[in-house]
Amino acid sequence: MRVIYAHQPFPAAFERAVFLAGPSPRRPEHPDWRPAAIAELASLGYDGVVFIPMPESGHAMPSYDAQIGWEEDAIRLSDVVAFWVPRDLEVMPAFTTNVEWGRLENSGRVVLGYPTDAPKMRYLASWAEHWSAPIRHSLRETLEAAIERMGPGALRSGGECGVPLDVWRSDVFQGWYAAQVGAGNRLDSAEVRWVHRVGPDKRWLIFWALAVDVYVAAEDRNKSNELLIGRPDVAAVVIYDADAPSQGETRVALVREFRSPARTPDGFVYELPGGSSFNPDEPMRGVAAEEVDEEMGFHIDANALRRVAQRQLGATLSPHTATVFALGVSAAQMDALAADDAVHGQAESSERTVNAVRRIDDLLSGGEVDWSTLGMVLQAVPR
Repeated sequence: MRVIYAHQPFPAAFERAVFLAGPSPRRPEHPDWRPAAIAELASLGYDGVVFIPMPESGHAMPSYDAQIGWEEDAIRLSDVVAFWVPRDLEVMPAFTTNVEWGRLENSGRVVLGYPTDAPKMRYLASWAEHWSAPIRHSLRETLEAAIERMGPGALRSGGECGVPLDVWRSDVFQGWYAAQVGAGNRLDSAEVRWVHRVGPDKRWLIFWALAVDVYVAAEDRNKSNELLIGRPDVAAVVIYDADAPSQGETRVALVREFRSPARTPDGFVYELPGGSSFNPDEPMRGVAAEEVDEEMGFHIDANALRRVAQRQLGATLSPHTATVFALGVSAAQMDALAADDAVHGQAESSERTVNAVRRIDDLLSGGEVDWSTLGMVLQAVPR
């Protein structure tokens, strides 16, 4: 375990890091809870970095602005922020702690701990419950929850240290980062700006925004004004009429679904059946077949799918990719898909999809599908 106190240099590399957030005493006669926290972490076998927002020498603080800056950087570098709030309205009112909690409560990397008799904690606890953040009532249990939240560490160095473990472990981040390293580029800094989680206890990280500063080797400059909008890679399936006389006359099976960002005239998107999996180890071919069954009510053999290609969908915004598969069907099968007006999808996740069969010439002349969908269709359907 390596303990980093306020204003000490940050480590050049580490496998996991925790920030001990909570009220700090300002007078020597007021006891600090963090030495006990360090002892508890040692007894739990924690072997990572611990950031302490107090000087090692005692209570004397440098400039207020310097303190704020150091704490912000330490929190950015932390995989988990463990809040222990032994609030005492007379000597440790924890006003700053309230603000820090409010900024991080929905980050998925916080734990809230406080003694059961600590005053003014109901509001913080209610939001912890809302965001499924662990709540504990002893210092040891709080730190145990923080270690569990982190999980196994991963060695990161330099700018990589700003990528928290849950983002670091994601396949889409690793795919993006491998491509950057392969091109000779370097990640100089990173900071998570927001996340969106779903599933049981909101533990599945589905969207994240990472502000990055990348050294671009080919141009000998840094690019530092962009965000990566990450989400899991997807599988998509182009089901087309194999008996059509030409590409333009070919009918393609789409799904019509309400999606909030839609700018189409009817407010719905027309897209290929497809999606991602909660299980990152599930083969994309299997995901593709399952999505067709779920979104169109059309059962297919995954082995019958022809793999077309894997590409990014929106390279100026997100590093995630779509693996496209194709399946040629008979005119009769396409007629059956067109005639099926039932509602499909997963009702429990508010997904409602309806089959929509369109000719490629109509897709080219109309505005129902976006450019990504159109490109996938044109590459998958034989000319």
